[in-house]
Amino acid sequence: MNWPLDRLDPATAGRPRRLRLPGWRLLTMLTLSVLVATSGSSGLTHVERIEARGSLIMLTVNGASTYYQGAQGETGFEYDLATRFAEYVGVPLEVVTLPDLAALINALESRQGDFIAANLSRTIGRQMRLRFGPSYDSVAPVVVYRGGSAKPRTIEDLSTGRLAILEGSSYAPMLRTVDPDLTWTSPDGVSIEDLFEQISNEELDYTIVDSNILKLNRRFFPEIRPGFEIESPQDLAWASLRSDDDTLVQQMREFFVSAEQRGILADLKARHYDHIANYEPIGTFNFQRQLRERLPELRPHFEQAAAETGLDWRLLAAVGYQESHWNPDAVSPTGVRGIMMLTQRTARSLGVADREDPQQSIDGGARYILRMLDRLPARIQEPDRTWLALAAYNVGYGHLEDARVLTDRLGGDPDRWLDVRDHLPLLTQERWYSQTRFGYARGYEPVNYVENIRTFYDILLWMEGREHPLLAEN
Repeated sequence: MNWPLDRLDPATAGRPRRLRLPGWRLLTMLTLSVLVATSGSSGLTHVERIEARGSLIMLTVNGASTYYQGAQGETGFEYDLATRFAEYVGVPLEVVTLPDLAALINALESRQGDFIAANLSRTIGRQMRLRFGPSYDSVAPVVVYRGGSAKPRTIEDLSTGRLAILEGSSYAPMLRTVDPDLTWTSPDGVSIEDLFEQISNEELDYTIVDSNILKLNRRFFPEIRPGFEIESPQDLAWASLRSDDDTLVQQMREFFVSAEQRGILADLKARHYDHIANYEPIGTFNFQRQLRERLPELRPHFEQAAAETGLDWRLLAAVGYQESHWNPDAVSPTGVRGIMMLTQRTARSLGVADREDPQQSIDGGARYILRMLDRLPARIQEPDRTWLALAAYNVGYGHLEDARVLTDRLGGDPDRWLDVRDHLPLLTQERWYSQTRFGYARGYEPVNYVENIRTFYDILLWMEGREHPLLAEN
């Protein structure tokens, strides 16, 4: 018996937790555990062994699209999706990370995990060793190069430079088919981020990566560029051992049908990818320049405000950058001023005497964000709560509430940022704002505002996780 997906809240995807099992199910698991202890796994299916163990073990690699430690704990598209699958099976998820795809397959075949979830493409060669679940996405293999150098347009162009690909990737057999004379390296123990960094530093000329991974990482490596797609799109799928026992894959098929029907798959894709859809690398170049020139002096103020409010200093810094590019003398045509661009009325209500004083502005902005968070209904969960509060910071709480009312009226979830985001632009249309309490608002602005902050926040998290020199404390 599976947990019905309608009992799972999309807003909590990616949060590991122990499930409270009914007494009959707990008794069954205890019985299975005894069977395993006394007679090994003989007679038990793969799913029964998972239930007896009390966990589902996911094999993956660290990366922006798979699994990493975020500000609120473990996250990543693959991880969040696998967490939902574990809930569906009825056991907690455990994660084992390995350095590359070859190590993942070896670990699976030595039974160190139950399945691989790591942007694995379903190729003919891999199907000889693995049993794949249903496809959940389609991506194209893309050649990556450094901006400013000659753009590669054909496979022949790659022969003139240094090419490296991940060990165990599907690109090696693909390249041998396309051009048997082409040479490349596959260094041991390197990640795709290592290869991107080598391209950025001109230590490497080319690599190949799936299009979704490139999309996620261009925020962190603004020098890298897409060259050309080598082949048509490939299906991505989870993989388990190829054997006579397909019970786990059967569970995957049932889960993905339900996840598709209930919008869970689309929700997770939107949460992880939508806010970077229109992001341009030039934004990262500017951001990195100000990281070097302006943030060091302001960082103590962001950290102090974070300590006093319980907010994340990196989130506050992302808001400050979106508001003013960390310029304490910034002034808008409407008269808002300072790092956090406070209005005179808001500053007065917060006790901020000098909006152009960095410490006062950052402290006031942090307390104003906290005020927006506190006004939202208690039932709204993170991260939606933060994104809605930031939208209110930008457009005003009244206009946010108008958008939430319209969202609810039109069949969306007013407590979910992705739904409210889609309805905020309606506040520019007389047909809709005439029905609201606070009337017209430039509803596109808070959408762009929040999505930009999410990107800058992601970059700060990524840099701090890698101890990036631009974020090193003086």
